[in-house]
Amino acid sequence: MKTRLSLIASACLLAAASSSFAAEVAPVMDSKSCDPPKYPKAALMNEETGTVGMGFLVGTDGKVVESKVEKSSGSKSLDKAALSALSQCKFKPGSKDGKAEQLWSKVDFVWKLE
Repeated sequence: MKTRLSLIASACLLAAASSSFAAEVAPVMDSKSCDPPKYPKAALMNEETGTVGMGFLVGTDGKVVESKVEKSSGSKSLDKAALSALSQCKFKPGSKDGKAEQLWSKVDFVWKLE
């Protein structure tokens, strides 16, 4: 009898452990839902380029709740322009275990001169 109880207890612990590894799907940006960032005039004149890495907290409705620069392009004006423009984009909401949930999404934007 004691062995059987310990097996049941072990099975319950395994079920609890596996439920803590929820299937999470990050939000995805719909780049057609917003205007692309415009090159700031001063950055253009100074021929500034670079990649800005940003994080967007996306609500269950697909709208950006919070945004931040995670890795600078090296230019504050390029970082600000990218963050401001892309914060207006709609996202496909993220989910945990198939249920829409507020989650962070990472987006990189490359500034280059052509």
